[in-house]
Amino acid sequence: MISADQQPDLRRKLRRSKSRARLRGLLLVAPALLLLMVAFVAPIGGMLFNAVANPEFRSAMPRLADYVREWDGQELPGEEGYRLLAEEIGRAYSDKTLPGAAMRLNYEQSGLRSLFMRAGRRADRLEAPYRRSFLELDKDWGSISVWQAMQAASAPFTARYLLQAVDREITWDGEIRLVEPEKRVFVDRFEATFWISFVVTSLCALIGYPMAYAIAAAPPRRARLMLVLLLLPFWTSLLVRTAAWVVLLQRDGIINDALIWIGVVDQPVQLIFNRLGVYIAMTHILLPFMALPLYSVMKGISPNHMRAAASLGAGPISAFWTVYFPQTVPGLGAGCLLVYVLAIGFYITPALVGGSGDQMISYLIANFALGTANWSVASALAIVLLCCVAIFYPFFRRYVGIDRLRLG
Repeated sequence: MISADQQPDLRRKLRRSKSRARLRGLLLVAPALLLLMVAFVAPIGGMLFNAVANPEFRSAMPRLADYVREWDGQELPGEEGYRLLAEEIGRAYSDKTLPGAAMRLNYEQSGLRSLFMRAGRRADRLEAPYRRSFLELDKDWGSISVWQAMQAASAPFTARYLLQAVDREITWDGEIRLVEPEKRVFVDRFEATFWISFVVTSLCALIGYPMAYAIAAAPPRRARLMLVLLLLPFWTSLLVRTAAWVVLLQRDGIINDALIWIGVVDQPVQLIFNRLGVYIAMTHILLPFMALPLYSVMKGISPNHMRAAASLGAGPISAFWTVYFPQTVPGLGAGCLLVYVLAIGFYITPALVGGSGDQMISYLIANFALGTANWSVASALAIVLLCCVAIFYPFFRRYVGIDRLRLG
């Protein structure tokens, strides 16, 4: 028996024991949490910041940024505004910070980069009255839209890049509208990305389901051989596999030669640098990601279920759809989700085997990040793509039930 005097001491020992257990558990998962922070949370946080950050103009010309933030925007600034512009543009040019600010202003209005760089080179010749000096340098300095562009670029944060990612823009008075038809490129690429991913996922499901069933139903020795053949593409680089399809699908390639030889066609068929080539190459690359989750689920389904259905009078087709197929839905859902998410981010394969109209949104993200060094637009496109996947996943999980999947 524990006396009343010993109970408080026992409770303290139990609390300390629980605290030590929680600390040990935390230390065990600390490396995984650290890896998650470094490899997942930090990059997404950086993308979120880059998608809304607007530092270029303010860091290059801070006093002018404060001035235009207070400007009413109704009419051109007075002499004080032009004097401040002359001082700031000259200092930014000498500090070599003007090119970044000028490029940022060029996003607001085409032609402002050359206007600001030209003024920066001649800033030492500008003198009072500054407004007349700027107008003599270029009559565009008398346009109120130039000052409105500076005001838009002076805010520390902006929704411009996120709107641009969905072919929208915000006007000076705060109205959000569609951009001109010739500038609407991003929504079309998003639509192409989702459609290509959907078709590839459907093809993988149509091919992968019977493939997984054949492996699951095969004797152990044959099943192991079939699994090795299924996993064989993983031993080869993605770039090499895509390049192999370029060789196979070209007009003088093996597939066209075979089609002509057996008499299916009289002349080579265009199988590459179009949407068909993208479907073929991506389906081949992503097929194992569909077949493996299906095989994992099918392997756990007892053959007695189909025998029991047959003994109760169900035909093969009826038994399959009412007994066997519903048990494979979690594996099918997991495979579809995995293939679809992987397909959305494909870059190399569409770039090599697709045409100009078959490029996916990852091509534009890479172009903005590495080609034009516009990390803000690249981050905004990536965030929109991430949000689309994040919205898609809960519905998929609810109606398909992939949380029921058990691998192994």
